[in-house]
Amino acid sequence: MTEVKEEVRAVPSAYAIEVGGEPLDRPARNSVGGRPFLDEGQEWPECFCGERMALFFQLDVPQDVEPFGGDHLLVFHCRAHNDASEPQLTGDGRLVPRYWDAPQPPFPAPFWRVPLQRHAVLPVAETEPSVIPLPLTLRPFADTPEGTQGFKVGGTPSWAQYPECYRCACGAELVYVCQVPEGMEFAVHPGQPEQEYSIRAEAYWLFLGNEVYVLACPDHCDPAAAWPVNQH
Repeated sequence: MTEVKEEVRAVPSAYAIEVGGEPLDRPARNSVGGRPFLDEGQEWPECFCGERMALFFQLDVPQDVEPFGGDHLLVFHCRAHNDASEPQLTGDGRLVPRYWDAPQPPFPAPFWRVPLQRHAVLPVAETEPSVIPLPLTLRPFADTPEGTQGFKVGGTPSWAQYPECYRCACGAELVYVCQVPEGMEFAVHPGQPEQEYSIRAEAYWLFLGNEVYVLACPDHCDPAAAWPVNQH
C-alpha cells in the first residue's frame, strides 16, 4: 500500500498588533497617531479636499514578514471623507497607473494614503492632532492557513468574504501586508470634528469600519504602491 503524504503549507510569519492604553508622550515608530516617520522628501499627505489626512497608525514591519521586512508602514485617512475603496482597473486587469492618486468615484482622488517607507529614520516635527497617540506592540503568533481574525501584520489574511487579488500598474502581483479588523475604533481628542458616518464623536473609523486588508507592491515600485481592500 502506497502511503500518501499530505502537503503541509507553510504559514507566513505573523504578529498580533496590540494597542496600549497609556497615551504616548514621545515619538514612537509603532503607534496609533503620533508623529509619522517619513522618508526624506516624503510629505504628510493631504486629501483632495485640502485637509491633511489623519495618521491612524504606523509600524515597522518585522524583518521576517517578507517581502516587506524592515519597511515602515503608515496608514493615513481623511477625517472629512469616510467611504470604501473601489479599485479602478485597466483593460488588462492591472490597477490603473498611479492608482494611489487616481480618481476614486465619486471623488476625484483617493482619501487615503498607505505608504511603505524604506528609509524613515526621523519623525516629522508635528504630531497627529486628532487621533490620540497610543503605543503599538507587535507579538509573534502562529497564524492558521485560513488566517486568524484581528489586528495583525503578516500571516494569512482572514477574508470576510472572498480572497481579492490585484496586479500593480508595474505588473507585480500585490502581496498582503496587514489586516485591520472590522469596527476597529481610533480614539480622538475631545473637541475634534466628527467623522462622517462614524458611530461615535469620540472615535474615527477606517473605510466605514470595514475589515481592511493592506496589499502592497513587492517590487516597491513606489512608496505609495499599496491598495486597501475593504470587506464586511
